[in-house]
Amino acid sequence: MYPKELNYRMPAEWDKHERTYISWPVQASMVFPDNYESVSRGYAEIISAIAEFEPVTVIVNPEELETVRQMKLGDNVTLLPVRHNDAWLRDNGPTFVVGEGGELAGVNWKFNAWGGKYAPWDLDDNVAPQILEQAGIGQFDAPLVMEGGSIHTDGEGTLITTEECLLHTNRNPELSREEIEEYVRKYTGAESIIWLKRGLSGDETDGHVDNIACFAAPGKVIIQVCGDPQDENYEITRENLRILENTVDAKGRKLEIVQIQQPPRVDYDGSRLTLSYLNFYFVNGGIILPVFGGTAAETDKLAEQTLAGLFPDRRIRTVNGNGVIAEGGNVHCTTQQMPARRA
Repeated sequence: MYPKELNYRMPAEWDKHERTYISWPVQASMVFPDNYESVSRGYAEIISAIAEFEPVTVIVNPEELETVRQMKLGDNVTLLPVRHNDAWLRDNGPTFVVGEGGELAGVNWKFNAWGGKYAPWDLDDNVAPQILEQAGIGQFDAPLVMEGGSIHTDGEGTLITTEECLLHTNRNPELSREEIEEYVRKYTGAESIIWLKRGLSGDETDGHVDNIACFAAPGKVIIQVCGDPQDENYEITRENLRILENTVDAKGRKLEIVQIQQPPRVDYDGSRLTLSYLNFYFVNGGIILPVFGGTAAETDKLAEQTLAGLFPDRRIRTVNGNGVIAEGGNVHCTTQQMPARRA
Protein backbone atom coordinates (compact mmCIF):
# COMPACT_ATOMS: atom_id res chain seq x y z
CA MET A 1 0.00 0.00 0.00
CA TYR A 2 1.00 3.62 -0.50
CA PRO A 3 1.82 5.96 2.42
CA LYS A 4 -1.28 8.04 1.74
CA GLU A 5 -3.54 4.97 1.96
CA LEU A 6 -1.98 4.23 5.37
CA ASN A 7 -2.61 7.83 6.49
CA TYR A 8 0.99 8.95 6.35
CA ARG A 9 1.74 12.54 5.34
CA MET A 10 4.80 14.64 4.72
CA PRO A 11 4.96 17.12 7.63
CA ALA A 12 5.94 20.77 7.37
CA GLU A 13 9.63 21.51 7.80
CA TRP A 14 8.87 23.80 10.75
CA ASP A 15 7.41 20.92 12.78
CA LYS A 16 9.67 19.76 15.60
CA HIS A 17 12.72 17.77 14.50
CA GLU A 18 14.37 14.81 16.15
CA ARG A 19 17.56 15.65 14.28
CA THR A 20 19.06 16.89 11.03
CA TYR A 21 20.94 14.68 8.58
CA ILE A 22 23.67 16.12 6.37
CA SER A 23 26.35 14.56 4.12
CA TRP A 24 30.02 15.45 4.17
CA PRO A 25 31.36 16.67 0.78
CA VAL A 26 33.26 14.29 -1.48
CA GLN A 27 36.19 15.88 -3.28
CA ALA A 28 36.12 13.51 -6.24
CA SER A 29 32.57 14.54 -7.15
CA MET A 30 32.96 18.29 -6.67
CA VAL A 31 32.55 20.70 -9.58
CA PHE A 32 35.63 22.55 -8.30
CA PRO A 33 37.69 19.94 -6.43
CA ASP A 34 40.48 22.43 -5.70
CA ASN A 35 38.00 24.20 -3.40
CA TYR A 36 37.57 21.14 -1.18
CA GLU A 37 39.10 22.70 1.94
CA SER A 38 37.03 25.89 1.72
CA VAL A 39 33.85 23.92 0.96
CA SER A 40 34.57 21.67 3.95
CA ARG A 41 34.80 24.78 6.11
CA GLY A 42 31.48 25.89 4.67
CA TYR A 43 29.88 22.58 5.62
CA ALA A 44 31.44 22.73 9.07
CA GLU A 45 29.91 26.18 9.61
CA ILE A 46 26.46 24.95 8.55
CA ILE A 47 26.72 21.86 10.77
CA SER A 48 27.86 23.87 13.79
CA ALA A 49 25.04 26.39 13.29
CA ILE A 50 22.37 23.67 13.11
CA ALA A 51 23.88 21.91 16.15
CA GLU A 52 23.14 25.02 18.22
CA PHE A 53 19.46 24.08 17.87
CA GLU A 54 19.22 20.30 17.48
CA PRO A 55 21.27 17.10 17.04
CA VAL A 56 23.02 16.60 13.70
CA THR A 57 24.02 13.31 12.08
CA VAL A 58 26.72 13.71 9.44
CA ILE A 59 26.97 11.04 6.72
CA VAL A 60 30.67 10.41 6.10
CA ASN A 61 32.51 8.04 3.80
CA PRO A 62 34.22 5.49 6.08
CA GLU A 63 37.74 6.37 4.96
CA GLU A 64 37.14 10.03 5.90
CA LEU A 65 35.72 9.43 9.38
CA GLU A 66 38.91 10.28 11.25
CA THR A 67 39.57 13.41 9.16
CA VAL A 68 36.07 14.75 9.84
CA ARG A 69 36.28 13.76 13.51
CA GLN A 70 39.41 15.90 13.84
CA MET A 71 37.37 18.95 12.82
CA LYS A 72 35.66 18.81 16.24
CA LEU A 73 32.20 19.75 15.02
CA GLY A 74 30.74 19.61 18.53
CA ASP A 75 29.09 17.38 21.11
CA ASN A 76 25.69 17.63 19.39
CA VAL A 77 27.09 16.12 16.17
CA THR A 78 27.26 12.39 15.38
CA LEU A 79 29.19 10.88 12.47
CA LEU A 80 27.56 8.00 10.58
CA PRO A 81 29.67 5.99 8.10
CA VAL A 82 27.68 5.64 4.86
CA ARG A 83 29.26 5.48 1.44
CA HIS A 84 28.06 8.26 -0.88
CA ASN A 85 29.09 9.90 -4.14
CA ASP A 86 28.01 13.47 -3.46
CA ALA A 87 26.86 15.65 -0.60
CA TRP A 88 23.36 17.02 -1.26
CA LEU A 89 21.31 15.01 1.21
CA ARG A 90 18.11 16.97 0.59
CA ASP A 91 18.02 15.29 -2.81
CA ASN A 92 19.20 11.74 -2.24
CA GLY A 93 18.15 11.27 1.38
CA PRO A 94 14.75 9.96 2.49
CA THR A 95 11.63 12.11 2.63
CA PHE A 96 10.17 11.44 6.06
CA VAL A 97 6.43 10.94 6.46
CA VAL A 98 4.41 10.78 9.68
CA GLY A 99 1.51 8.47 10.51
CA GLU A 100 -1.65 9.37 12.40
CA GLY A 101 -0.17 8.04 15.63
CA GLY A 102 3.10 9.93 15.19
CA GLU A 103 5.04 6.95 13.83
CA LEU A 104 7.71 7.69 11.22
CA ALA A 105 8.44 6.16 7.84
CA GLY A 106 10.66 7.25 4.99
CA VAL A 107 10.11 7.52 1.25
CA ASN A 108 13.01 6.21 -0.79
CA TRP A 109 12.81 8.00 -4.15
CA LYS A 110 14.91 6.95 -7.10
CA PHE A 111 17.92 9.23 -7.59
CA ASN A 112 19.79 9.83 -10.86
CA ALA A 113 21.99 12.84 -10.03
CA TRP A 114 19.67 15.56 -11.31
CA GLY A 115 18.97 13.95 -14.64
CA GLY A 116 22.26 12.10 -15.09
CA LYS A 117 24.48 15.18 -14.72
CA TYR A 118 27.08 13.69 -12.36
CA ALA A 119 28.19 10.08 -12.67
CA PRO A 120 28.50 7.87 -10.75
CA TRP A 121 25.47 8.12 -8.50
CA ASP A 122 24.93 4.50 -7.49
CA LEU A 123 26.10 5.08 -3.91
CA ASP A 124 23.86 8.14 -3.54
CA ASP A 125 20.86 6.15 -4.75
CA ASN A 126 21.45 3.77 -1.82
CA VAL A 127 21.90 6.38 0.94
CA ALA A 128 18.24 6.75 1.94
CA PRO A 129 17.71 3.03 2.71
CA GLN A 130 20.82 2.98 4.90
CA ILE A 131 19.68 6.01 6.89
CA LEU A 132 16.26 4.46 7.44
CA GLU A 133 17.73 1.11 8.44
CA GLN A 134 20.12 2.73 10.90
CA ALA A 135 17.27 4.73 12.43
CA GLY A 136 14.95 1.72 12.60
CA ILE A 137 12.33 3.39 10.39
CA GLY A 138 10.08 1.71 7.84
CA GLN A 139 10.64 2.36 4.15
CA PHE A 140 8.38 3.03 1.16
CA ASP A 141 10.13 2.58 -2.21
CA ALA A 142 8.75 5.03 -4.76
CA PRO A 143 9.00 4.18 -8.49
CA LEU A 144 9.78 7.81 -9.27
CA VAL A 145 13.00 9.75 -9.82
CA MET A 146 12.72 12.76 -7.57
CA GLU A 147 14.77 14.99 -5.28
CA GLY A 148 13.66 16.44 -1.97
CA GLY A 149 14.63 19.95 -3.05
CA SER A 150 11.97 19.88 -5.76
CA ILE A 151 9.02 19.82 -3.34
CA HIS A 152 7.88 21.80 -0.32
CA THR A 153 4.78 21.25 1.81
CA ASP A 154 2.60 23.18 4.24
CA GLY A 155 1.99 19.98 6.23
CA GLU A 156 -1.76 20.32 5.65
CA GLY A 157 -2.08 18.69 2.25
CA THR A 158 -0.64 21.34 -0.09
CA LEU A 159 2.62 20.80 -1.92
CA ILE A 160 4.49 23.25 -4.15
CA THR A 161 6.85 22.33 -7.01
CA THR A 162 7.95 23.42 -10.50
CA GLU A 163 7.08 22.03 -13.89
CA GLU A 164 10.66 22.65 -15.02
CA CYS A 165 11.98 20.02 -12.61
CA LEU A 166 9.30 17.41 -12.01
CA LEU A 167 8.27 17.23 -15.67
CA HIS A 168 11.79 17.30 -17.10
CA THR A 169 12.41 14.45 -19.52
CA ASN A 170 15.71 13.60 -17.79
CA ARG A 171 13.81 12.35 -14.71
CA ASN A 172 10.75 10.27 -15.61
CA PRO A 173 10.33 10.45 -19.40
CA GLU A 174 7.97 7.46 -19.48
CA LEU A 175 5.43 9.13 -17.17
CA SER A 176 2.81 11.77 -17.94
CA ARG A 177 2.24 14.84 -15.79
CA GLU A 178 -0.87 13.18 -14.36
CA GLU A 179 1.03 10.00 -13.47
CA ILE A 180 3.86 11.95 -11.81
CA GLU A 181 1.36 14.02 -9.82
CA GLU A 182 -0.47 10.89 -8.70
CA TYR A 183 2.74 9.24 -7.46
CA VAL A 184 3.71 12.39 -5.56
CA ARG A 185 0.28 12.49 -3.92
CA LYS A 186 0.41 8.80 -2.97
CA TYR A 187 3.86 9.02 -1.37
CA THR A 188 3.63 12.43 0.35
CA GLY A 189 -0.05 12.40 1.32
CA ALA A 190 -0.63 15.65 -0.59
CA GLU A 191 -4.16 16.61 -1.59
CA SER A 192 -3.27 19.58 -3.78
CA ILE A 193 -0.15 20.41 -5.81
CA ILE A 194 0.70 23.97 -6.85
CA TRP A 195 2.71 23.89 -10.08
CA LEU A 196 5.02 26.86 -10.56
CA LYS A 197 6.63 27.12 -13.98
CA ARG A 198 10.39 27.57 -13.61
CA GLY A 199 13.09 27.84 -11.00
CA LEU A 200 15.87 30.42 -10.88
CA SER A 201 18.10 31.17 -13.85
CA GLY A 202 21.30 29.12 -13.81
CA ASP A 203 19.96 26.49 -11.39
CA GLU A 204 21.55 23.23 -12.54
CA THR A 205 18.93 21.21 -10.66
CA ASP A 206 16.47 22.15 -13.41
CA GLY A 207 14.47 24.47 -11.22
CA HIS A 208 14.25 23.16 -7.67
CA VAL A 209 11.49 24.92 -5.79
CA ASP A 210 13.60 25.35 -2.64
CA ASN A 211 15.44 28.21 -4.34
CA ILE A 212 12.37 30.15 -5.40
CA ALA A 213 9.39 29.57 -3.09
CA CYS A 214 8.45 27.89 0.17
CA PHE A 215 5.66 27.82 2.72
CA ALA A 216 6.06 29.98 5.82
CA ALA A 217 2.85 28.58 7.33
CA PRO A 218 -0.33 26.99 6.03
CA GLY A 219 -1.80 29.49 3.58
CA LYS A 220 1.37 31.63 3.50
CA VAL A 221 4.11 31.40 0.83
CA ILE A 222 7.45 33.22 0.59
CA ILE A 223 8.75 33.85 -2.93
CA GLN A 224 12.07 35.34 -4.01
CA VAL A 225 11.52 38.09 -6.59
CA CYS A 226 13.60 40.17 -8.98
CA GLY A 227 13.00 43.84 -9.75
CA ASP A 228 15.34 44.17 -12.76
CA PRO A 229 13.54 43.64 -16.11
CA GLN A 230 16.91 42.91 -17.73
CA ASP A 231 17.48 39.92 -15.43
CA GLU A 232 16.20 36.51 -16.58
CA ASN A 233 14.76 36.01 -13.10
CA TYR A 234 12.43 38.98 -13.57
CA GLU A 235 9.99 37.18 -15.86
CA ILE A 236 10.54 33.82 -14.12
CA THR A 237 9.54 35.23 -10.74
CA ARG A 238 6.70 37.38 -12.13
CA GLU A 239 5.17 34.33 -13.80
CA ASN A 240 5.41 32.29 -10.60
CA LEU A 241 3.98 35.18 -8.61
CA ARG A 242 0.96 35.32 -10.92
CA ILE A 243 0.37 31.60 -10.39
CA LEU A 244 0.49 31.97 -6.61
CA GLU A 245 -1.84 34.98 -6.69
CA ASN A 246 -4.44 32.99 -8.59
CA THR A 247 -4.48 29.73 -6.71
CA VAL A 248 -5.81 28.31 -3.45
CA ASP A 249 -4.41 25.62 -1.19
CA ALA A 250 -5.87 22.23 -0.28
CA LYS A 251 -8.09 23.88 2.34
CA GLY A 252 -9.45 26.38 -0.19
CA ARG A 253 -7.51 29.31 1.25
CA LYS A 254 -6.26 32.11 -0.96
CA LEU A 255 -2.54 32.37 -0.40
CA GLU A 256 -0.87 35.17 1.50
CA ILE A 257 2.34 35.94 -0.39
CA VAL A 258 5.50 37.39 1.12
CA GLN A 259 8.17 38.67 -1.27
CA ILE A 260 11.92 38.61 -0.62
CA GLN A 261 14.20 40.54 -2.97
CA GLN A 262 16.90 38.42 -4.61
CA PRO A 263 20.57 39.22 -3.98
CA PRO A 264 22.52 40.86 -6.83
CA ARG A 265 23.82 38.57 -9.55
CA VAL A 266 27.19 36.90 -8.97
CA ASP A 267 29.07 34.82 -11.55
CA TYR A 268 31.77 32.26 -10.87
CA ASP A 269 33.98 30.61 -13.48
CA GLY A 270 31.77 31.95 -16.26
CA SER A 271 28.43 30.78 -14.82
CA ARG A 272 25.75 32.42 -12.71
CA LEU A 273 25.55 31.28 -9.09
CA THR A 274 22.07 30.38 -7.85
CA LEU A 275 21.92 32.78 -4.92
CA SER A 276 18.75 32.38 -2.89
CA TYR A 277 17.60 33.40 0.56
CA LEU A 278 14.80 30.84 0.15
CA ASN A 279 17.43 28.13 0.58
CA PHE A 280 17.16 28.69 4.32
CA TYR A 281 16.45 25.81 6.70
CA PHE A 282 14.02 25.53 9.62
CA VAL A 283 15.53 24.14 12.83
CA ASN A 284 13.99 23.77 16.28
CA GLY A 285 13.50 27.33 17.49
CA GLY A 286 15.42 28.91 14.64
CA ILE A 287 16.19 29.40 10.96
CA ILE A 288 19.58 28.91 9.30
CA LEU A 289 19.80 31.67 6.68
CA PRO A 290 22.55 31.94 4.04
CA VAL A 291 23.75 35.49 3.47
CA PHE A 292 26.25 36.64 0.86
CA GLY A 293 27.85 39.95 1.89
CA GLY A 294 29.57 42.34 -0.50
CA THR A 295 27.11 43.67 -3.08
CA ALA A 296 24.37 41.68 -1.31
CA ALA A 297 24.77 43.46 2.04
CA GLU A 298 21.51 45.38 1.68
CA THR A 299 19.41 42.45 0.46
CA ASP A 300 21.00 40.28 3.18
CA LYS A 301 19.66 42.73 5.76
CA LEU A 302 16.21 42.85 4.15
CA ALA A 303 15.97 39.05 4.01
CA GLU A 304 16.95 38.72 7.67
CA GLN A 305 14.45 41.40 8.69
CA THR A 306 11.66 39.78 6.68
CA LEU A 307 12.21 36.36 8.23
CA ALA A 308 12.55 37.83 11.72
CA GLY A 309 9.18 39.53 11.22
CA LEU A 310 7.55 36.36 9.91
CA PHE A 311 8.99 34.16 12.66
CA PRO A 312 9.30 36.25 15.84
CA ASP A 313 9.66 33.12 17.97
CA ARG A 314 12.64 31.82 15.98
CA ARG A 315 16.25 32.95 16.12
CA ILE A 316 17.60 33.84 12.68
CA ARG A 317 21.07 32.32 12.55
CA THR A 318 23.01 33.54 9.51
CA VAL A 319 25.82 31.58 7.85
CA ASN A 320 28.17 32.40 4.99
CA GLY A 321 26.11 31.61 1.89
CA ASN A 322 29.26 31.73 -0.25
CA GLY A 323 30.80 28.76 1.54
CA VAL A 324 29.28 26.01 -0.62
CA ILE A 325 27.33 27.85 -3.34
CA ALA A 326 29.84 27.33 -6.16
CA GLU A 327 29.09 23.60 -5.88
CA GLY A 328 25.48 24.29 -6.85
CA GLY A 329 23.42 24.57 -3.66
CA ASN A 330 23.17 25.99 -0.19
CA VAL A 331 21.94 25.31 3.34
CA HIS A 332 18.58 23.72 2.53
CA CYS A 333 20.12 21.56 -0.20
CA THR A 334 22.64 20.07 2.24
CA THR A 335 20.10 19.06 4.89
CA GLN A 336 17.25 16.65 5.55
CA GLN A 337 15.12 16.88 8.69
CA MET A 338 13.88 13.90 10.66
CA PRO A 339 10.59 14.81 12.35
CA ALA A 340 10.31 14.18 16.06
CA ARG A 341 8.76 10.81 16.87
CA ARG A 342 5.77 10.72 19.20
CA ALA A 343 4.95 7.82 21.49
